[in-house]
Amino acid sequence: MAKKLQLLTAIFICTVYFGFSQTQTDSITFIPQSQLNAAQRILSGNYGSAVTVSAYAEMLYNQPEGDNGELDVQRMVLLFGYRFNDKTQFVTEVELEHVNEVFIEQAFVNYNVGNNISLRGGLMLVPMGIVNEFHEPTTFNGTERPAMDNVIVPTTWRELGIGASGRFNEISIGYQVYVFNGFKSTEADGAGGISGFLRGSNGLRGGRQKGIQSTISSPTLSTKFDYYGIPGLRIGLSGYFGKTQATDEVEDIEGANIGISMIGLDARYAYQRFTARGQFIHASLSDTDKYNTLTGQDLGSALQGFYVEGAYNLLGLEKKQRLFAFTRFEKFNTHADTDGTLVANEAYDRTDVTTGLNYHIAPGVVVKADYQFRSNASESDTKDRLNFGIGVWF
Repeated sequence: MAKKLQLLTAIFICTVYFGFSQTQTDSITFIPQSQLNAAQRILSGNYGSAVTVSAYAEMLYNQPEGDNGELDVQRMVLLFGYRFNDKTQFVTEVELEHVNEVFIEQAFVNYNVGNNISLRGGLMLVPMGIVNEFHEPTTFNGTERPAMDNVIVPTTWRELGIGASGRFNEISIGYQVYVFNGFKSTEADGAGGISGFLRGSNGLRGGRQKGIQSTISSPTLSTKFDYYGIPGLRIGLSGYFGKTQATDEVEDIEGANIGISMIGLDARYAYQRFTARGQFIHASLSDTDKYNTLTGQDLGSALQGFYVEGAYNLLGLEKKQRLFAFTRFEKFNTHADTDGTLVANEAYDRTDVTTGLNYHIAPGVVVKADYQFRSNASESDTKDRLNFGIGVWF
C-alpha cells in the first residue's frame, strides 16, 4: 500500500506541475470528423512543450432495482506524452480502476514518416467499433459504456503490436493497420487439467492479455478505415483476424486455440442540436466445439451485437453548456451460434434500453443520469438499473 501511495503521489505532483500549463480543451468537440481521443490529442502537436499531461476520470453511482447501490471511482486515467522531435513521440496511459488496481492502457512510440503515414509500436488500442478508441467520459452518452462493448468487442481492448496509421484528406479516408498478439485461450492449471479463458457469458473478454507477460504463438491482423467526406458524418469499417494464443505446454493439444474473424461497422452523425450513432459487430469463432470439450467452457461459435442511439441538445446552440437527452437501444448475443452439442443459452441473448441526460457544464466536465431497462430472451431475472455519474477530461 505504501508503494502505491508513493506512486500516486508522484503522479499527482507531475500532473499538477505540467498539466495546468500544458493541456487544453481545444480538441474536445462534438463534430465526428474532427473528434480526437486522449492519445490523439497528445499526438496532434497542438501543445507547445515536449512534455504533455492529460487525464480523464469517472465517478459513478449504480442502483440496481431492489438491491443496494454501489459508489465507485470507476477509473482515473493519466496520460503522459513526450515529443522527442518533430517526427517521434511517446504516449502512455496509466489507469487506476476502482482505486485499488493499476494498469497500463497504452504505451507506444509514434514515428511520423510523412503526411499520410505514421508508424507505431507498443501497447495500443485495437481499433474496433467506437468506444474502444473513444471512451473518455465526455465523448459518449450514458453513465456506463454500451454493454455490447464490454462483452462483444471487448473494451478496453489493447494489446502489444506494430503497425501504421494515417489519413488521405483528399479522399476523406483514415486508416489503421496493425499486427497484434492475440487473445489468450488456454493454459495448464497446475493440476493436470487445462484452464480456458474464453466463455459463453462474455465471449473473448477473459482472454485479453493487456501487455502483461503476453503469450504469442501467431500474430493477428487488425484494420480500420474511417470515411469523413460527408459533413457531420463519420463511418468506420473494422476487421480483426487470427488465432488465439495458448501457452507452450498446451499449444499442441487439440482445442487449445480457436480462430477469430471479427468485423465491425460504426457511424456517428451530428447536425446542429441532434446527434446519432450506431454500431454493429459480428465475430465468427472456429473450433469452439473442440475448445469447449477440452476446457469445459461454453463458448459460442458466433458473437453478434448492435446498438442505435439518438440524442438532442435541449439548450440552444448559442449556449456554452449542452444538455443532451438521449436514448440507446442495444441488442447483443454471445451465443448467436453454437457448435457441436452445445445448446444456445437464451440468457446470453440480451437487450438493453438506456435513456437519460448528459449535462456538459463545461468543456471536459459532464454530469450524467440515466435509467437502464435490461432483459434477456430467457426471461430470467435481470435487474433494471438507475445510474448517476460525473466525468472529466482535460
